[in-house]
Amino acid sequence: MTRWILGNPIFAPRVRQLALGMGLIGIGKPWGHVVDEVPDNTEVQKLLVTALELGFRYFDTAPSYGVSEQRFATFLRNLGPAQRASLTVATKFGEHWDAERAQPYVDHSYDALVRSIDGSLEKLGRIDFLQLHKTTPDALRSKDVERAFTYAISAGIPNIGASVSDLESASLALATNMFSVLQFPMNRSSLQFCGIARQATEAGILVATNRPFAMGSLLYGEARTTRQEAFEFLRRQPFDGVVLTGTKSVDHLRENWHTFHGNGA
Repeated sequence: MTRWILGNPIFAPRVRQLALGMGLIGIGKPWGHVVDEVPDNTEVQKLLVTALELGFRYFDTAPSYGVSEQRFATFLRNLGPAQRASLTVATKFGEHWDAERAQPYVDHSYDALVRSIDGSLEKLGRIDFLQLHKTTPDALRSKDVERAFTYAISAGIPNIGASVSDLESASLALATNMFSVLQFPMNRSSLQFCGIARQATEAGILVATNRPFAMGSLLYGEARTTRQEAFEFLRRQPFDGVVLTGTKSVDHLRENWHTFHGNGA
């Protein structure tokens, strides 16, 4: 039985479900195996429109992704009510963005977390999934974080969870019995969360895996693989949820979509 609450039909309860979602870090700040310029807003809006036309319905952003939330908010404002209702919007709190220094910083204090929630809601409107960012075991045990999640729920956010990068945090997140989403990296060169993915699915928690190409190093580094091989690896894993692909290129976005759905190489 799923814990998460969502009306989007791509996540209607059924046996074995895996969707391709879009990670939005690259539209807000430099990121990737080869760090380059962030596209301008005109390019970003074209990229997001293309994603919608292809069939992407799950979008993942965060305040610490530079101007990602703002640019995604511009895209959302240009949608009709039915289109907006068809999208699943995920964001985070806990890691913030210092615009003057153009760099992120972590603050898990209650006041900072509440300001982050309010800012994201103001930009994005409805938020479907809110995840603690830069999660640590101490943060998960923090009363400030617990209070901030309670605030998020009172603000109408239906699903809470964590984005994790270590096994202890992942295990603690699973043990809270209050989370309905868990995000972590998973790909052919990063296998540490395979067991966590299975446990989360068995507990009814939505799994969001990121970095399917290891930030591009699997496609362009020394130990190369194909997009098809990378996606097939994830399909073989025993979890339900969404695979997040992040790109700034319309061509790569199309290639990822068609390959994931068996129409490309």
